[in-house]
This record gives sequence, C-alpha cells and structure tokens, in this order.
Amino acid sequence: MSPPKDKTIEPIDDRMESVVEKLVNPPTHKSTKNNALIPYKGSNPPTSAQGELSLQIQKQIEIDGIGMGVLSDGTAFLTRNGLARLCGIDGSRVTEMSASWDKTPAPPLTTKVREMLQEKGIILDHPYIEITQRSGFFHAYPDVVCLAVLEYYAFDAPTPTVEAKKNFRLLAGKALHDFIYTQVGYDPSNRVPPIWQQFHDRISLTYNAVPKGYFSVFKEIADMIFTLGEAGLQIDKSFVPDGSVGICWSKHWTEIGGDARYGQRQEWDHNYPDYFPQAKSNPQPAWCYPNEALGEFRRWLQEAYIEGGKFAKYINTKIKQRELPASFAQLITSAYNLDTEH
Repeated sequence: MSPPKDKTIEPIDDRMESVVEKLVNPPTHKSTKNNALIPYKGSNPPTSAQGELSLQIQKQIEIDGIGMGVLSDGTAFLTRNGLARLCGIDGSRVTEMSASWDKTPAPPLTTKVREMLQEKGIILDHPYIEITQRSGFFHAYPDVVCLAVLEYYAFDAPTPTVEAKKNFRLLAGKALHDFIYTQVGYDPSNRVPPIWQQFHDRISLTYNAVPKGYFSVFKEIADMIFTLGEAGLQIDKSFVPDGSVGICWSKHWTEIGGDARYGQRQEWDHNYPDYFPQAKSNPQPAWCYPNEALGEFRRWLQEAYIEGGKFAKYINTKIKQRELPASFAQLITSAYNLDTEH
C-alpha cells in the first residue's frame, strides 16, 4: 500500500550525506565531475520477465530508510520506497511512473525518464526488474532508472526538491552504482557467475558433509548439472534434480539389494540455502552410499535415469506444474539428445 500523499518524506540525515560524501569524494581522490547518466553496461537492463526467471537478490540492505541492493547479475538497485526517499517524494509517484510506463501520453515524470534513458540507448519494458520471492513479487529499480528519476526531481519537475538536488550532486554518474556496491559489501571481482550462484551456494552447504567412504547423489550429479548450465539452463531453486535422482536411485538400490551387495547406506543432514523454499525443513535427512557402489550408480544414472526416460519425465512434470519454463525441455533435448515429449 502506498503511503498517504500528505506524509512528509524526511530528508536523508547528516550521517547518510556524510557517508555518500566520503564515497564520492574520498580524501585521496579528486571529486567526480561527471553529472551525466552513465550508459548501462551491455545492451539493456533485464526486463521484468527475464528477472522473474533468472535473477535473484544477491545482497540487500536499508540505510536511513533507503532500501538498496545488488541482483545476481550485478545490477545495483533501489527499492520503490528507497528511490522515493532519495528524491524527497512520496512513493506513490514511483508507483504512478511504473503503472504509466507504456502509456501514451504519460505523466511528465514517466515521459521525461523514458526520454533520458532512450538518449543513453536504454529501452525498457518496465522501469523495474520483477523478482520472485517467497512473500511475492519484488520490484527492483536499476540504478540507471533511479538516476534518471533523481535528475528529474532535481531539475525538471515543476517543483524540484531540495533532497533531489543535493543527492543528485552527490550520486550522479557512477557514484550511486558504487555507493550501493560499497554499502551492501558487494565485490564484483569475486562474484560467482549468476547462472552458477545458487548451485555454488548449495555446494558450500554440503561440502565435506558426507561421511568418509560414502558419496552423495547431489555431488555425483554435478556433471549433469554442469552440462545443463553450460547449455544455458538456469540453475536455481526451481531446478533440484538430485531429489528426483535420489528417489529413483533409492528405489533401484532396494531392488538390487544394495546394502547386502555394497554395504549399508547411511543418512546425513542435507541443508538448502535459506532462500530456497526447501530450507523450511532444514536439515533434511538424505541417503549417502558406500563408495564401492559408485560404478553402479554412474551406470544407472546414464542408462536408466537419463537415457531411460526418468529425467525427461521429471522435467515435463516440472513444466506442467509451471515450476520450470517450457524452454527447459528444448535445452535438455539439445544437451542430451533426449525425447522430452513423452
């Protein structure tokens, strides 16, 4: 719900301004003189549809009422209320801009912001990137959009705001981008590529968690996951094939008398990253198997699970449940030459 229109937006306090001043004008460097919007690196910022399918919030923080963060592709963003507070306006103005983005004619704010972005070669379907979270949808406003809105309220609005003028002076050019990176503690040089971030987070929680002399299904299907990731499939919380593989392999283990043939399997505590829906039931008991059975597992995985149709069945089920996009079937077909239609 938007805040009441008569609600006063408190200006950023001296502590916030001091932090920004130190970042933009550090003692050992000359202050920036670039007061123009910087072009977005690459082509265009992701559209909301792209964000919903592939992007997640990497880091997020709120400072003096200004919500900010970085997405998994490195995009620095502000929240709706954070952007409003930065500009000294009511959040309803940002909501109005978003709602009128594809309208013609559009309100002055929407029209001017679109023009400023187009001059930089940036064409957006929406001024925000829509992110899916457990609590619902979240709108992240990229820094390039935020700077355009800030510039509008600093110079072009019928009644420019004092906050916008002050903050545009401090945050123009690349300063807002750098400020967000610094405040959330994000280092792009150490960033895991977005397509692997969630897989990386899962591995970090299972590393050395399996007893010595045993293997886990998750670790052993890493090659399969890598193959699909290289083919372009987004490895995220919607794609958890080790659950399917584990169930099918456990059934096969019982059928062949695995305990008697290779030694008894054991349970171990498997944990998902806290942003996975599965994390609600952490830790989760999972089977680990004697290393002596590795050869049988790898044979079964290739011949029975992948080539035998079980993998295709898992993907089709997820697509029908709308947990995976239909394009996943095409990626898997290409990667493994499978028939995912049946």
